[in-house]
Amino acid sequence: MRELLHDSSGSVEPSSAGFGRDRSTRAVLLVSALALTAAATGASAGGTVPRSLGPKTSTIVTIENKYPTGTIVVGSQERTLDLVISANRAIRYRIGVGRDGFRWSGVVKVGRKAEWPDWRPPAEMKARAPELPALVPPGPFNPLGARGIYLYRGSADTLYRIHGTNEQSTVGQFASSGCFRMSNADIIDLYERVTVGATVIVK
Repeated sequence: MRELLHDSSGSVEPSSAGFGRDRSTRAVLLVSALALTAAATGASAGGTVPRSLGPKTSTIVTIENKYPTGTIVVGSQERTLDLVISANRAIRYRIGVGRDGFRWSGVVKVGRKAEWPDWRPPAEMKARAPELPALVPPGPFNPLGARGIYLYRGSADTLYRIHGTNEQSTVGQFASSGCFRMSNADIIDLYERVTVGATVIVK
């Protein structure tokens, strides 16, 4: 029996069944290699694979302070993130924040956004945990989860992020090294609403 293969020009050419089997074998080996690579990467990044996007925690709340629409206000002690949608209303999300010694405050801005970002541990983090990989590619093992919102001060990247997570249990906790963690469902929602250049107030 003969198989049909498409060449690079888009035309269809016949091939021998033996060649088809060789091609199938190579494909299986490639998939296996990728699976092993992903498993190794996952082990380095904590090995946690999310089985869902996590819960949606957003609620509409009334706020007292009048921030411009589009402003993000992070309450570190409350472990909440508010996206201002009008003069006195905001969408509030549950977040994970920095553990003791890693919390911070100030005014920054959204410098850029990324879907399914890769993750490069900062030098300070690598110094604390040398076993961390230099790079974790996008995907379910990545600790930044489904979306990354990058926080800048002026034109400089602060290295802090608002991001999803592959460790849902840490959302709502004091658990990070200064970044703000959300469920993947929540970060996808926030990502669609936030614009580059938006002000982020961390309290």
